[in-house]
Amino acid sequence: MATAQTSRPNRLADKLLADQHSLPLSIALHLVPGALVVAAYFLVNPLVHAAGCPSFLSWAIALCVILGPVLVGLLWLGRRRNGRYSLRGVLKYLDKPVSRGKLVAIVAALIVWFVVVSLALTVLDNAIYQAFFTWLPFDGAGSATGYLAGYPRSTIIATLAVCLPLTGFALPLIEELYFRGFLLPRLPQLGRWAPLVNTVLFSLYHFWSPWGFVSRVIFFLPGPLLVWWKKDLRLSIGMHPGTTLLLTAGGLVALAFNLAPGLTS
Repeated sequence: MATAQTSRPNRLADKLLADQHSLPLSIALHLVPGALVVAAYFLVNPLVHAAGCPSFLSWAIALCVILGPVLVGLLWLGRRRNGRYSLRGVLKYLDKPVSRGKLVAIVAALIVWFVVVSLALTVLDNAIYQAFFTWLPFDGAGSATGYLAGYPRSTIIATLAVCLPLTGFALPLIEELYFRGFLLPRLPQLGRWAPLVNTVLFSLYHFWSPWGFVSRVIFFLPGPLLVWWKKDLRLSIGMHPGTTLLLTAGGLVALAFNLAPGLTS
Protein backbone atom coordinates (compact mmCIF):
# COMPACT_ATOMS: atom_id res chain seq x y z
CA MET A 1 0.00 0.00 0.00
CA ALA A 2 1.35 3.42 -0.96
CA THR A 3 2.22 5.75 1.89
CA ALA A 4 3.35 9.33 2.13
CA GLN A 5 6.92 8.07 2.51
CA THR A 6 6.90 5.68 -0.47
CA SER A 7 4.80 7.71 -2.92
CA ARG A 8 6.61 9.44 -5.73
CA PRO A 9 7.74 13.01 -5.05
CA ASN A 10 5.36 15.72 -6.20
CA ARG A 11 6.86 19.20 -6.40
CA LEU A 12 3.47 20.93 -6.36
CA ALA A 13 2.32 19.05 -3.27
CA ASP A 14 5.63 19.68 -1.53
CA LYS A 15 5.40 23.39 -2.30
CA LEU A 16 1.83 23.64 -1.04
CA LEU A 17 2.52 21.60 2.09
CA ALA A 18 5.59 23.62 3.04
CA ASP A 19 5.45 25.31 6.44
CA GLN A 20 5.76 28.69 4.71
CA HIS A 21 4.32 29.99 1.44
CA SER A 22 6.00 32.82 -0.39
CA LEU A 23 3.92 35.99 -0.38
CA PRO A 24 3.25 35.86 -4.18
CA LEU A 25 2.13 32.22 -3.89
CA SER A 26 -0.10 33.03 -0.92
CA ILE A 27 -1.69 35.98 -2.73
CA ALA A 28 -2.44 33.73 -5.71
CA LEU A 29 -3.88 30.99 -3.51
CA HIS A 30 -6.13 33.54 -1.79
CA LEU A 31 -7.40 35.32 -4.91
CA VAL A 32 -7.54 32.79 -7.77
CA PRO A 33 -10.54 30.89 -6.30
CA GLY A 34 -12.50 34.17 -6.17
CA ALA A 35 -11.79 34.92 -9.83
CA LEU A 36 -12.90 31.40 -10.73
CA VAL A 37 -16.13 31.83 -8.75
CA VAL A 38 -16.96 34.92 -10.84
CA ALA A 39 -16.19 33.04 -14.06
CA ALA A 40 -18.42 30.14 -12.96
CA TYR A 41 -21.20 32.60 -12.12
CA PHE A 42 -21.25 34.01 -15.66
CA LEU A 43 -21.47 30.46 -17.03
CA VAL A 44 -24.35 29.27 -14.86
CA ASN A 45 -26.35 32.51 -14.42
CA PRO A 46 -28.11 32.36 -17.84
CA LEU A 47 -29.25 28.81 -17.06
CA VAL A 48 -30.48 29.80 -13.61
CA HIS A 49 -32.42 32.74 -15.05
CA ALA A 50 -33.89 30.51 -17.75
CA ALA A 51 -35.20 28.29 -14.95
CA GLY A 52 -36.87 31.32 -13.36
CA CYS A 53 -34.60 31.43 -10.31
CA PRO A 54 -32.79 34.45 -8.78
CA SER A 55 -29.07 35.04 -9.24
CA PHE A 56 -28.50 34.19 -5.56
CA LEU A 57 -28.72 30.57 -6.72
CA SER A 58 -26.15 31.29 -9.44
CA TRP A 59 -23.63 32.43 -6.84
CA ALA A 60 -24.36 29.40 -4.67
CA ILE A 61 -23.76 27.06 -7.61
CA ALA A 62 -20.60 28.94 -8.63
CA LEU A 63 -19.20 28.69 -5.11
CA CYS A 64 -19.96 24.96 -5.02
CA VAL A 65 -18.26 24.44 -8.39
CA ILE A 66 -15.06 26.10 -7.15
CA LEU A 67 -14.94 25.39 -3.41
CA GLY A 68 -15.84 21.72 -3.85
CA PRO A 69 -12.60 21.05 -5.77
CA VAL A 70 -10.71 23.19 -3.24
CA LEU A 71 -11.80 20.77 -0.50
CA VAL A 72 -10.89 17.81 -2.71
CA GLY A 73 -7.48 19.40 -3.26
CA LEU A 74 -6.91 19.68 0.48
CA LEU A 75 -7.83 16.01 0.88
CA TRP A 76 -5.46 15.12 -1.98
CA LEU A 77 -2.67 16.93 -0.15
CA GLY A 78 -3.60 14.92 2.92
CA ARG A 79 -3.21 11.73 0.95
CA ARG A 80 0.19 12.85 -0.28
CA ARG A 81 1.29 13.53 3.29
CA ASN A 82 -0.48 10.74 5.20
CA GLY A 83 -1.06 8.00 2.65
CA ARG A 84 -4.82 8.42 3.14
CA TYR A 85 -7.43 11.10 2.59
CA SER A 86 -7.14 13.27 5.66
CA LEU A 87 -6.77 16.92 6.61
CA ARG A 88 -4.22 16.16 9.31
CA GLY A 89 -0.88 17.64 8.42
CA VAL A 90 -2.53 19.82 5.78
CA LEU A 91 -4.53 22.08 8.07
CA LYS A 92 -3.13 23.56 11.24
CA TYR A 93 -4.75 24.88 14.42
CA LEU A 94 -6.56 21.55 14.88
CA ASP A 95 -5.30 20.60 18.36
CA LYS A 96 -8.21 22.30 20.18
CA PRO A 97 -6.25 24.19 22.85
CA VAL A 98 -9.25 26.35 23.84
CA SER A 99 -11.50 24.76 26.46
CA ARG A 100 -15.12 24.07 25.56
CA GLY A 101 -16.51 26.75 27.87
CA LYS A 102 -14.17 29.44 26.56
CA LEU A 103 -14.82 28.32 22.99
CA VAL A 104 -18.58 28.79 23.36
CA ALA A 105 -18.15 32.20 24.99
CA ILE A 106 -15.68 33.48 22.39
CA VAL A 107 -17.71 32.20 19.45
CA ALA A 108 -20.89 33.77 20.85
CA ALA A 109 -19.08 37.11 21.18
CA LEU A 110 -17.68 36.80 17.65
CA ILE A 111 -21.13 36.09 16.20
CA VAL A 112 -22.59 39.14 17.98
CA TRP A 113 -19.70 41.27 16.69
CA PHE A 114 -20.11 39.90 13.15
CA VAL A 115 -23.86 40.52 13.00
CA VAL A 116 -23.95 43.92 14.71
CA VAL A 117 -20.95 45.44 12.94
CA SER A 118 -21.80 44.06 9.49
CA LEU A 119 -25.35 45.43 9.74
CA ALA A 120 -24.09 48.76 11.06
CA LEU A 121 -21.70 49.07 8.11
CA THR A 122 -24.39 48.42 5.50
CA VAL A 123 -24.68 52.18 4.97
CA LEU A 124 -20.96 52.30 4.15
CA ASP A 125 -21.31 49.37 1.74
CA ASN A 126 -24.17 51.08 -0.07
CA ALA A 127 -22.26 54.37 -0.34
CA ILE A 128 -19.18 52.63 -1.78
CA TYR A 129 -21.32 50.71 -4.25
CA GLN A 130 -23.08 53.85 -5.48
CA ALA A 131 -19.79 55.74 -5.78
CA PHE A 132 -17.65 53.10 -7.49
CA PHE A 133 -19.35 49.84 -8.49
CA THR A 134 -22.69 50.46 -10.20
CA TRP A 135 -21.03 49.41 -13.47
CA LEU A 136 -20.57 45.78 -12.32
CA PRO A 137 -22.56 43.36 -14.51
CA PHE A 138 -23.81 41.26 -11.59
CA ASP A 139 -27.59 40.88 -11.44
CA GLY A 140 -28.95 42.38 -8.23
CA ALA A 141 -25.58 43.74 -7.10
CA GLY A 142 -25.34 46.41 -4.44
CA SER A 143 -27.04 44.90 -1.40
CA ALA A 144 -27.34 41.68 0.55
CA THR A 145 -30.91 41.16 -0.69
CA GLY A 146 -30.44 42.43 -4.24
CA TYR A 147 -29.69 38.96 -5.58
CA LEU A 148 -33.15 37.83 -4.42
CA ALA A 149 -35.33 40.91 -4.89
CA GLY A 150 -38.14 41.01 -7.42
CA TYR A 151 -39.03 37.32 -7.47
CA PRO A 152 -42.22 35.71 -6.14
CA ARG A 153 -42.14 34.93 -2.44
CA SER A 154 -42.46 31.20 -3.07
CA THR A 155 -39.45 31.25 -5.41
CA ILE A 156 -37.29 33.13 -2.91
CA ILE A 157 -38.28 30.77 -0.08
CA ALA A 158 -37.48 27.73 -2.23
CA THR A 159 -34.12 29.23 -3.26
CA LEU A 160 -33.11 30.00 0.32
CA ALA A 161 -34.26 26.57 1.50
CA VAL A 162 -32.12 24.87 -1.16
CA CYS A 163 -29.13 27.11 -0.46
CA LEU A 164 -29.37 27.03 3.36
CA PRO A 165 -27.09 24.01 3.89
CA LEU A 166 -24.70 25.31 1.22
CA THR A 167 -24.31 29.08 1.60
CA GLY A 168 -25.43 28.87 5.21
CA PHE A 169 -22.93 26.29 6.39
CA ALA A 170 -20.97 24.01 4.01
CA LEU A 171 -19.39 26.70 1.80
CA PRO A 172 -18.34 29.00 4.69
CA LEU A 173 -16.93 25.91 6.42
CA ILE A 174 -14.77 25.09 3.38
CA GLU A 175 -13.63 28.71 3.28
CA GLU A 176 -12.51 28.51 6.91
CA LEU A 177 -10.70 25.22 6.36
CA TYR A 178 -8.90 26.69 3.36
CA PHE A 179 -8.26 30.32 4.32
CA ARG A 180 -7.71 29.94 8.07
CA GLY A 181 -6.63 26.31 8.45
CA PHE A 182 -4.43 26.03 5.34
CA LEU A 183 -3.30 29.51 4.22
CA LEU A 184 -3.09 31.58 7.41
CA PRO A 185 -0.55 29.39 9.27
CA ARG A 186 1.72 29.38 6.21
CA LEU A 187 2.42 33.10 6.55
CA PRO A 188 4.81 32.96 9.54
CA GLN A 189 7.17 35.44 7.87
CA LEU A 190 4.56 38.16 8.44
CA GLY A 191 4.49 37.63 12.20
CA ARG A 192 1.63 39.43 13.92
CA TRP A 193 0.56 40.93 10.58
CA ALA A 194 -0.43 37.52 9.22
CA PRO A 195 -4.09 37.65 10.42
CA LEU A 196 -4.58 41.12 8.92
CA VAL A 197 -3.03 40.15 5.57
CA ASN A 198 -5.10 36.96 5.52
CA THR A 199 -8.29 38.94 6.25
CA VAL A 200 -7.50 41.57 3.60
CA LEU A 201 -6.84 38.91 0.96
CA PHE A 202 -9.96 36.98 1.99
CA SER A 203 -11.99 40.17 1.61
CA LEU A 204 -10.46 40.78 -1.83
CA TYR A 205 -11.31 37.17 -2.78
CA HIS A 206 -14.97 38.24 -2.74
CA PHE A 207 -14.77 39.73 -6.23
CA TRP A 208 -18.55 39.43 -6.49
CA SER A 209 -19.06 42.09 -3.76
CA PRO A 210 -16.06 44.47 -3.82
CA TRP A 211 -18.14 47.27 -2.28
CA GLY A 212 -18.10 45.26 0.97
CA PHE A 213 -14.29 45.05 1.14
CA VAL A 214 -13.77 47.67 3.85
CA SER A 215 -16.60 46.51 6.08
CA ARG A 216 -15.64 42.84 5.61
CA VAL A 217 -12.11 43.53 6.85
CA ILE A 218 -13.55 45.27 9.93
CA PHE A 219 -16.17 42.73 10.97
CA PHE A 220 -14.16 39.66 9.95
CA LEU A 221 -10.72 40.46 11.41
CA PRO A 222 -11.39 39.30 15.01
CA GLY A 223 -11.96 35.71 13.80
CA PRO A 224 -8.62 35.19 12.02
CA LEU A 225 -6.85 37.17 14.73
CA LEU A 226 -8.14 34.89 17.48
CA VAL A 227 -7.46 31.74 15.44
CA TRP A 228 -3.85 32.87 14.95
CA TRP A 229 -3.47 33.89 18.59
CA LYS A 230 -5.18 30.89 20.23
CA LYS A 231 -4.14 28.36 17.54
CA ASP A 232 -7.68 26.98 17.39
CA LEU A 233 -9.48 26.79 14.04
CA ARG A 234 -12.83 26.15 15.73
CA LEU A 235 -13.06 29.85 16.64
CA SER A 236 -13.44 31.10 13.06
CA ILE A 237 -15.51 28.06 12.11
CA GLY A 238 -17.93 28.96 14.88
CA MET A 239 -17.98 32.61 13.85
CA HIS A 240 -18.26 32.33 10.06
CA PRO A 241 -20.53 29.33 9.32
CA GLY A 242 -22.31 30.03 12.60
CA THR A 243 -23.22 33.56 11.54
CA THR A 244 -24.12 32.74 7.94
CA LEU A 245 -26.33 29.87 9.09
CA LEU A 246 -28.04 32.15 11.60
CA LEU A 247 -28.61 34.96 9.07
CA THR A 248 -29.74 32.68 6.23
CA ALA A 249 -32.11 30.74 8.48
CA GLY A 250 -33.40 34.02 9.91
CA GLY A 251 -34.08 35.37 6.43
CA LEU A 252 -35.88 32.17 5.49
CA VAL A 253 -38.06 32.33 8.59
CA ALA A 254 -38.82 36.02 7.99
CA LEU A 255 -39.97 35.25 4.46
CA ALA A 256 -41.97 32.22 5.53
CA PHE A 257 -43.91 34.41 7.99
CA ASN A 258 -44.11 37.30 5.51
CA LEU A 259 -41.91 39.58 7.61
CA ALA A 260 -39.79 40.75 4.66
CA PRO A 261 -42.31 41.87 2.00
CA GLY A 262 -39.83 44.26 0.34
CA LEU A 263 -37.94 41.33 -1.19
CA THR A 264 -40.77 40.00 -3.28
CA SER A 265 -42.44 41.31 -6.43
